[in-house]
Amino acid sequence: MTEKEAIIARHSVRQYLEKPIEEKIIEELNDFIRGCNREGGTHLQLVVNEPKAFASGMAKYGKFSGVSNYIAVVGKRGDDVKLGYYGEKVVIRAQMLGLNTCWVGLSFSKQPDAYHVFEGEKLFCVIALGYGANQGVQHKLRPIEDYAEVNGTMPEWFRQGMEAAMLAPTAVNQQKFKFVLHEGNKVEAKSRFSLIGYAKLDLGIVMYDFEVGAGKENFSYLCEK
Repeated sequence: MTEKEAIIARHSVRQYLEKPIEEKIIEELNDFIRGCNREGGTHLQLVVNEPKAFASGMAKYGKFSGVSNYIAVVGKRGDDVKLGYYGEKVVIRAQMLGLNTCWVGLSFSKQPDAYHVFEGEKLFCVIALGYGANQGVQHKLRPIEDYAEVNGTMPEWFRQGMEAAMLAPTAVNQQKFKFVLHEGNKVEAKSRFSLIGYAKLDLGIVMYDFEVGAGKENFSYLCEK
């Protein structure tokens, strides 16, 4: 499975089977996470066999069940976009490894002993991980043109990037983002105001999916991730 195929196949999953993740896959995912942390200066951490975070009433209210593995999205304060980008990179790799995922902002209880949060850092959210009881469903797709700004004809690579970005998970499917194509194939990714928050984190998520769909060789971002 390619990254593009994984973006299409990935849907948010809230119910999981009580099936442990194989040690080989855990090792491969941990190696990948370490690489992301080195590259991005993030502090993402894989937590396995820890059911307490999703045993609370909040998790049940969020319709989560069977979750005992997750990724703790930890990083420096203000690094929302960067954490969304690298967190989504891990999510897509997990999909390629046959796992299901779901970004979770509120429907879990913090377990400080399960991961490390250093001074100057915070836990932004977690990503539920495991073998889904189902494969989830595609969220409603909106017109690309509502989220893109291009002078003239939209290049095919940009359209493919937008198609991938529209598939990306965002908080309650709010999709508070916009991609602007500038001269010289420079792309500006902007977040829009959100009453519920998470817009900056979401922006990082969609930036990664856009990059995969468009092909990083075809453009460069004006904003830093």
